[in-house]
Amino acid sequence: MTGLTAESAGGRRGAVAGLPPGIAITDLRAAYGRIEVLHGVELLVPPGSVYALLGPNGAGKSTLLKVISGRLRATSGQVVIGEKPVGKASTEKLARSGVCAIPEGRGVFPNLTVRENLRIWTYRGGMDINEVEDTTYEEFPRLKERRRQMAGTLSGGEQQMLAISRALVTHPKVLLLDELSMGLAPLIVAELYDLVGNLARKGMTVLLVEQFVSTALSVANRAAIMVHGRIEQEGSPEEMAEAALSVYLA
Repeated sequence: MTGLTAESAGGRRGAVAGLPPGIAITDLRAAYGRIEVLHGVELLVPPGSVYALLGPNGAGKSTLLKVISGRLRATSGQVVIGEKPVGKASTEKLARSGVCAIPEGRGVFPNLTVRENLRIWTYRGGMDINEVEDTTYEEFPRLKERRRQMAGTLSGGEQQMLAISRALVTHPKVLLLDELSMGLAPLIVAELYDLVGNLARKGMTVLLVEQFVSTALSVANRAAIMVHGRIEQEGSPEEMAEAALSVYLA
């Protein structure tokens, strides 16, 4: 695995030099019952950058996001966000400290309307529903047209827009995205990833898991390939594009 420091990443697109890493992972192990799925993961995601985590199904990518977001406890190792070790922090505590996770399957409340979903985003504190709506509808006008519609009846792309609106209005320090493009038309995917790139340029740290290599690398500053619960290779998007091809073909 190619080494990376926050300073070396500082010249990449959107990365911020001289700051503590957005996410630093050291010798991380995690298991489901007795089956270990993460085997000593090492990863450094610079602040204000988009980091793409690639790899075949079953490589452990989604499991890694679960550990970072507090939905699964590590068996050993360490996750540091900013300068603070995550340790055994709950999902709620991590969310309040600035970690926003958008899981595979979008994570909206299907039996609530669009507006009711947006109101939930205000519960983090200090936000007004009108401000939340204005910010969301400015970026996603289609959601304004469907604000009284049940979220479960929206198209896949509209549900993903609603899920990402959480990151727009809560201004997290770290955004974790799991399979953003799943089941979506290419034009919608391109629109959503443009937004992800803009969020990183504003200083947000983004770690994303994505099956579509070219899509992920088009917005990423750095990327890594994960195989069998380990980071096998790490480098620039250009370097990982060629490496990913051989991994997926294998």
